[in-house]
Amino acid sequence: MILTDTHTHLYSEAFDDDRSQVVQRAIDAGVQRFFIPAIDSTYTESMLELEAEFPEHMFLMTGLHPTHVKENYKEELAHVEEMLGKRKFYAIGEIGVDLYWDKSLLVEQQEAFAHQIRLAKRFQLPIVIHCRDAFDEVFEVLESEKGDGLFGIFHCFTGDLEQAQRAISYNMKLGIGGVVTFKNGKIDKFLNEVPLTEIVLETDAPYLAPTPFRGKRNESLYLVNILEKLSEIYRESKEEVARITTENSKAIFGI
Repeated sequence: MILTDTHTHLYSEAFDDDRSQVVQRAIDAGVQRFFIPAIDSTYTESMLELEAEFPEHMFLMTGLHPTHVKENYKEELAHVEEMLGKRKFYAIGEIGVDLYWDKSLLVEQQEAFAHQIRLAKRFQLPIVIHCRDAFDEVFEVLESEKGDGLFGIFHCFTGDLEQAQRAISYNMKLGIGGVVTFKNGKIDKFLNEVPLTEIVLETDAPYLAPTPFRGKRNESLYLVNILEKLSEIYRESKEEVARITTENSKAIFGI
């Protein structure tokens, strides 16, 4: 059984004391493929170091996270473009809109999001979307950029069924993580109305640990807890859920 964690920040400072052990625990549990989203240029070196340590397992993205869209965001976007010209990446992400912490840079966030979508189209790459308190604002950009070449993953999907269907209409798979195990997570109530062919698994480690680890540091090993919950929701074996979601990840990332 091969599991794919489509979204994990294993280069994060949260893993500085035991990163190798964290990765090996996940590998031992069947998590063989780790897709690594970017935040900003300050993390590029640590992402490359992670890939060098586990070259068979780590697949890097490049991008500017919406919460890191600051006054220098055009310099950061230039770094993303520079990296794309230097080597292979498997997606542009995570990108999008986040209005939870700060609404003052909405215009800049949307501009950075649209710019990176256009980069993804130019390099024929998927996008990985971050959306927090911003479904309307994210959909506004997707609507303006929809069409050939737009595809990817709606990371950490926490919306309702209508929003799920709209995300899928833009050629997005839904990234399902620890929230599906929360008592108040809500998405478990309708997820079985979304075909399993539209789902990929993720942890977003070190954030959003699933039950029973909620509130603690998340790690890619806990993808098995998310797998168990989806097995219950879809009434499919864990092996079948792992197979289908890994195939879905291959369709998105091309590997």
